[in-house]
Amino acid sequence: MRWHRLAFAAALALSASPAFARPVLVELFTSQSCSSCPPANALLGQLKAQDKDILPLSFDVTYWNDLGWKDTDSLPAATDRQDWYASLRNSTEVYTPEAVVDGQSQLVGSHAAELRAAIKSAKAAPAGDVAISISGQEQLGISVATGKGTGSVLLVGYDDQHRTHVGAGENGGVVITEVNVVRAMVPLGAWSGAALQLRVPHPVGQHVAVILQGADGRVLGLAAR
Repeated sequence: MRWHRLAFAAALALSASPAFARPVLVELFTSQSCSSCPPANALLGQLKAQDKDILPLSFDVTYWNDLGWKDTDSLPAATDRQDWYASLRNSTEVYTPEAVVDGQSQLVGSHAAELRAAIKSAKAAPAGDVAISISGQEQLGISVATGKGTGSVLLVGYDDQHRTHVGAGENGGVVITEVNVVRAMVPLGAWSGAALQLRVPHPVGQHVAVILQGADGRVLGLAAR
């Protein structure tokens, strides 16, 4: 009888444990002009196809644009975001390809074993993330639930895939394939821990994601559609 009570208690505790309900955010800072980036772009594509529990996003930076080819997907906001991540590790140095997993792990984006390990570690982290929902089409309704801590809300518009023939530079003559290419980044302001309701236009891009992130880079909540 005692064994049955223990087994029941263990099963109840397991069922009550919160699951990791949201996808893990995997950001790749890349450039069409970077000769080291195609393997990282390909790896991100593989991860997208193999793992439905992640949200991969390709952020094309601008600092390669004066080196023979202007990246057609580059965004100043992507460069600013990578600079912010560098500042979190007390650095001003940035590079491509760089991957950032759930706003915490920063590593070389083409290192498959390390990237997969970082994703696995993020999935094993405690749950309890802030719930976010997205509704609407041309006008989006965004709901951010109550939760602990404070953060900022970022709206991202992205396309499924881009294939670009690079005409010059390190990758001249190469067709670059990138998945989940970020087209727009729209800061939506601060989140204080209280419930937040927002109405905003759909940004450029086939799909949207809403990222709630703390000042230390940690992802507090994430939704995409």
